[in-house]
Amino acid sequence: MAVVELKIPNLGESISSVTFSKWLKPNGSVVAMDDPLCEIETEKANQELSSDSAGTLIWVAEEGQDLEVGALFAKIDTAAAASATGNSPSAAAPAAPAPATAGGYASGHPSPAAGKILEEGGVSPSDVNGSGKDGRITKEDALKAVDQKAKTPEAPPATPAPAPKPAPAAPAPAPRADFSREDRRERLSRMRRTIAKRLVSAKNNTAMLTTFNEVDMSAVMALREKYQEAFVKKYGIKLGFMSIFAKACAKVLLEMPEVNAFIDGDDVVYHDYADISIAISTPNGLVVPPIRNVESLGFHEIEAALKDLSGKARDGKLSLEEMSGGTFTITNGGIFGSLMSTPIINEPQSAILGMHAIKERPIAVDGEVKIRPMMYLALSYDHRIIDGATSVTFLVKVKNLIEDPVSLLLNL
Repeated sequence: MAVVELKIPNLGESISSVTFSKWLKPNGSVVAMDDPLCEIETEKANQELSSDSAGTLIWVAEEGQDLEVGALFAKIDTAAAASATGNSPSAAAPAAPAPATAGGYASGHPSPAAGKILEEGGVSPSDVNGSGKDGRITKEDALKAVDQKAKTPEAPPATPAPAPKPAPAAPAPAPRADFSREDRRERLSRMRRTIAKRLVSAKNNTAMLTTFNEVDMSAVMALREKYQEAFVKKYGIKLGFMSIFAKACAKVLLEMPEVNAFIDGDDVVYHDYADISIAISTPNGLVVPPIRNVESLGFHEIEAALKDLSGKARDGKLSLEEMSGGTFTITNGGIFGSLMSTPIINEPQSAILGMHAIKERPIAVDGEVKIRPMMYLALSYDHRIIDGATSVTFLVKVKNLIEDPVSLLLNL
């Protein structure tokens, strides 16, 4: 029996262990090369691990188990694949080549993309001749089959067989009893454990303070209302508040490099670029992937990058590269209704901007009381590197750009 051992790969310098989340293939099932076998959870994102060989899967790791990098998680018995292809030591001399659709473990099996097309088109894989390697059904094969079915008139329906009796529905969960005193214990996910450690570290290892200001959103809201339709027509994406705040912060960060820096031992590391991390809420916790070189991007490019990262984050598809880096962070608690908060610094960065809900409030304008859409801003910062005057000046500069977005567009 030829057995291939599968081990947890090296996923990056900062990752030494992972949590084995779940198996995607049953124990003892026959798998093809590159078939996804399982899902693991790292400190930053979830990731699928695929098979290095074709054969029979033998489970080693258990779901929920913590594994070190390099640990064995599965074995592949390649004898099954060798028998299927006629390469076992006891196999007789090969006969004449069989058609592609009759040989190999991939024969008649659609690729993931082809399988989805066939399923949506109502075509069975058994009705399709695969033209790919070893008879695998390709995306092009699936498209042709679905197109052919659409052009072929359907035969008159046969006399319907008696419909089977529906299986009894699963019993509904019992309602919670009044005055229940039951408890349950669940293990923290690896991402939640990492978030907890990082937040405690930021509180304990930085001299963190928060300064506040408020910004009149009238001008920005009027700008969006006036140009939103043209913006969508040209770029295919909406202009949101986040791209405007990110652009304003990037401009001020380059003017005030200490806010864009971080402490490394006895040194200060400055950046001549602004990689702004955007806090995104996911079912597994908060992630902060950065949008790189925001100072050089257009508003539509920022919005597109944010949409892409948000989608990947919620689907658990962010790569380690997409999760790493960042020189400054923006978090928007306003989308959940937060009126004011004190965000925690995203180490090793030195500052984080908190946006909040927009509320109409009476304010004094040129000696008159007017109702304006106002937002509170919070800047949490590490006082070891950023002085109070610096933090206040940064926040005022961002406020001025938001209240006069034309100056931001003209880079004044």
